[in-house]
Amino acid sequence: QVQLVESGGGLVQTGGSLRLSCDASGGTFGSAVMGWFRQAPGKEREFVAAATRFGGTTYSSDSAKGRFTISRDNAKNTVYLQMNSLEPEDTAVYICAADTMWKGFATNWRSWGQGTQVTVSS
Repeated sequence: QVQLVESGGGLVQTGGSLRLSCDASGGTFGSAVMGWFRQAPGKEREFVAAATRFGGTTYSSDSAKGRFTISRDNAKNTVYLQMNSLEPEDTAVYICAADTMWKGFATNWRSWGQGTQVTVSS
């Protein structure tokens, strides 16, 4: 089982930036794909972005494209989410996820972190 620990959330004004980090431990097989989801109050969890260990393939939701960039440091088994031009609609708990393979936008990934709160004020 992979353990995931997120950091980097906080309060930012509209138009600001934040960089989230997610450290994975417990093996690299289970974190072949690492990604970010988010869940706002009263809403379903939604996919944001993901990155593969091998090949460096990245995936992004339409809401993330052009504003958010996912990257990973395989040596550290860490994935990052650089978020720019943040809007109040981006306010949510951002949750790191990992799996042995790309699962698409579905939420049935194998491993999950506890999440980190991102609040964007208007």
